[in-house]
Amino acid sequence: MCGIVGYVGSSNSLGVLLGGLRRLEYRGYDSAGIAIIDPAGALHTRKRAGKLQILIDDLETTPIASGLTGIGHTRWATHGGPNDENAHPHLGDDGKLALIHNGIIENFAELKRELLESHPDTVFTSETDTEVAAILVGLEYRRTGDLAEAFRHVVARLHGAFTLLALHKDEPGVVVGARRNSPLVIGLGNGENFLGSDVAAFVEHTRRAMEIGQDQIVTIRADSVTVTDFDGVPAHGKEYEVLWDASAAEKGGWSSFMAKEISEEPDAIAKTLLGRVVDGAVHLEELEPLADALAEIDRIVILGCGTAAYSGMLAKYAIEKWTRIPVDVELSHEFRYRDPILNARTLVLSVSQSGETMDTLMAVKYAVANGARTLSICNTQGATIPRESDAVIYTHAGPEVAVASTKAFVAQVAAFYLFGLHLAATRGTLSASEITGLLDELQALPAQLEEVLEQHDAIKQLAGWMTDTRAVLFLGRHAGYPVALEGALKLKELAYIHAEGFAAGELKHGPIALIEAGQPVFVVVPSPRGENSLHPKVISNIQEIRARGARILAIAEKGDASVLPYADVVIPIPLASTLFEPLLAVAPLQIFAMELAAAKGLDVDQPRNLAKSVTVE
Repeated sequence: MCGIVGYVGSSNSLGVLLGGLRRLEYRGYDSAGIAIIDPAGALHTRKRAGKLQILIDDLETTPIASGLTGIGHTRWATHGGPNDENAHPHLGDDGKLALIHNGIIENFAELKRELLESHPDTVFTSETDTEVAAILVGLEYRRTGDLAEAFRHVVARLHGAFTLLALHKDEPGVVVGARRNSPLVIGLGNGENFLGSDVAAFVEHTRRAMEIGQDQIVTIRADSVTVTDFDGVPAHGKEYEVLWDASAAEKGGWSSFMAKEISEEPDAIAKTLLGRVVDGAVHLEELEPLADALAEIDRIVILGCGTAAYSGMLAKYAIEKWTRIPVDVELSHEFRYRDPILNARTLVLSVSQSGETMDTLMAVKYAVANGARTLSICNTQGATIPRESDAVIYTHAGPEVAVASTKAFVAQVAAFYLFGLHLAATRGTLSASEITGLLDELQALPAQLEEVLEQHDAIKQLAGWMTDTRAVLFLGRHAGYPVALEGALKLKELAYIHAEGFAAGELKHGPIALIEAGQPVFVVVPSPRGENSLHPKVISNIQEIRARGARILAIAEKGDASVLPYADVVIPIPLASTLFEPLLAVAPLQIFAMELAAAKGLDVDQPRNLAKSVTVE
């Protein structure tokens, strides 16, 4: 949540800040603001509730002086409503200091009481925890005369998760940042440097980035970057190159980022596989730190939230089948609160597109503290969760801007499947020829998915006919069940209508009571091929609900004639085996949700109340 950008250099900082905030809009926000120090040393701030464009329009109507140093912020309301007063930046030291903040300061109320007791003339103009931090840093600056030193004194008193950025009019050309359990990354330029919630904040200007560790403070100037821990001890960040450029985060003529990102799903899978399948075998050098542990583990726990959790559910089916190791899939935010049983033979496998999902991060930290080995699947270089894990498999889906995840989901599943086949080879549970055959199927998926995406217009037409729909049900069996859950989630996220995903076998245990005349039901129909196919049982489920008036929308294998007599609409997908079929079946459901929302006039890329990266618990 929240977008943060900081800049020191020779360019017009206002343009840099607004451009960075524009590229960070996908994170979700309800207000925006900037602070700039002009060449004369004056501090200018402007903040407005609502979309970033409101702030931009305001700055065009009433311009402020340009400068070479600045910070910018898009806020997701936590403490205090989304209004101008609560928007960031907040001021300290009699308006000489401006500060922005991502996260939650859990002890802000206690600190606020202390401030009012020790400085009874203090005036608060907002309801936020952020303003407390701004005033505290301002007071420390009066005492120390050094912004980084003031930060060190204040952050030691803060509890919770936070990223803080500040500048002071008496230190033009300096921006200081600090992070604890909240994302912040450095952008390294020529004669200019940047700070951002993620690399999208500055990728237009530089693709050189540097990680900032946990509990560290960074000071950027135009010609230098200094990193210390909270005690002032020098620290060294890991530098890396961003593997995509700013154009990858642009719509490029598509109607929405989500439409573009669905179209990129075949490429996301192909790039995630690239270089990792060699001569019919899996090559994952990233797993070297876990080489010994993988031979010894006797249990795997997959952690994720929302779409990431559903990718983990698919992984469970594959990993258990291929490796014969039991796999549990848990919601990250529930995991550590139930005192789970962990030891050195447990592998905790976390999945997060951003690598900053706070629930998942804290669950990973818990796993590490309790002796488990950890592996993460992530789409974002330099993110916190990979750094906290023993090893990481990066997906290569490229930036995903739309809040509702699409291409990241299929890339995550592809990465999980690579891991499962690697583990099967390590443990000897599959033969080399079996692994080669499965990898051939996995590598065939991008071309098959391209074929599915050719049906976009037909699915769009279907969605256009259903704009007055008030509820939709989704059914699946085995690997089709997580697809049903994901289809329902996408419809809830985007179209704001009631949607539920069910394991089809659960129908007769209660949910069939929901069926009435005209009720739309999407059914993910498994392949009829294979001796243990669940196809006959799903066809029976379809007959049950059709007899009660349901309207059946089936996603079925091409040539499956047995579904035709019972379905009102059939969306065909190419032939694929049970564990690979979900990667083809999910795309029509994503397209349907997107097009239904678009037909209702809703914002497909930024649904209400949602943020791309949930960085608070």
